Amino acid sequence: MIKFIIRKFIRNYKSVDDKEVRESYGVLSGILGIICNLFLFGLKLAVGLIINSIAVISDAFNNLSDMGTSVITILGAKLSNRPPDDEHPHGHGRYEYIASLIVSFVIFAVGIELLRNSFDKIVKPEKVVFNLTLILILSGSILVKVWMFLYNSYMGKTINSCVMRATAYDSLNDVYATGGVILGTVIGGFVSLPVDGVMGLIISGLIIYTGFKTAKDSVHLLLGASPDPELIERINQLVLDNKNIKGTHDLKIHDYGPGRITASIHAEVSDNANIVDIHSEIDKIELKVKEELGIDMVIHMDTVE
Repeated sequence: MIKFIIRKFIRNYKSVDDKEVRESYGVLSGILGIICNLFLFGLKLAVGLIINSIAVISDAFNNLSDMGTSVITILGAKLSNRPPDDEHPHGHGRYEYIASLIVSFVIFAVGIELLRNSFDKIVKPEKVVFNLTLILILSGSILVKVWMFLYNSYMGKTINSCVMRATAYDSLNDVYATGGVILGTVIGGFVSLPVDGVMGLIISGLIIYTGFKTAKDSVHLLLGASPDPELIERINQLVLDNKNIKGTHDLKIHDYGPGRITASIHAEVSDNANIVDIHSEIDKIELKVKEELGIDMVIHMDTVE
């Protein structure tokens, strides 16, 4: 279904290296998230008011707050696509990494809140009342959140977006949390132990770990991560696969955001080679690296005997 939606609403959707297309993916992901969370909010709020369930009403407002993650996705896509300026000559691509970091904080906060509530349920256990309507509503919301996880994962992988991957994990955490509520409610109807509190404790630990891991990955990118060894090998190979290039050294790669990678390398050429021919060959190599890897490459010539 998500592939159909992408084809329908994103022009030139296959050109994932194009900045405008990347922005369209981010905006579409955010809009779908807002629609899904609004639907869940309205449904749960209406049913919660009808059956007078504070649990359902609370979960409805939780879905309303989840829209904040979708808004962050849209803002990240918009801000990261801003053109370079005097203060940011390499563009604003790292806004996407910042957006991913903010989403990780949201995930972490949800985990801490669930941890606090779970401790309260263990210390002050309450009788769990089985409610079929509640179970059906929560099960339906799980299906919606699973779809949100799947489309965010797919789109994040398609355009290599860390903020979409973070949003996907946020949706998956909701699946875990809601699944824990259902399981705790069902089991709690047969035993006197605070099963829902214990389940919440386990799930909160998983959510906190996910938030920490997402934040770590985002900070890693913001600080300047070491380039992929396969990327280093491929760049060297593209440069060396030319008759006048004798060797390479001092490869440097700078990541200014998805699709905004620059690199420089020193190419060793014979000191008796024709400078015009070498210059033409290097221009072709830089163009080939750009076409294949999407990297703006600068090649310096070093003469060797």
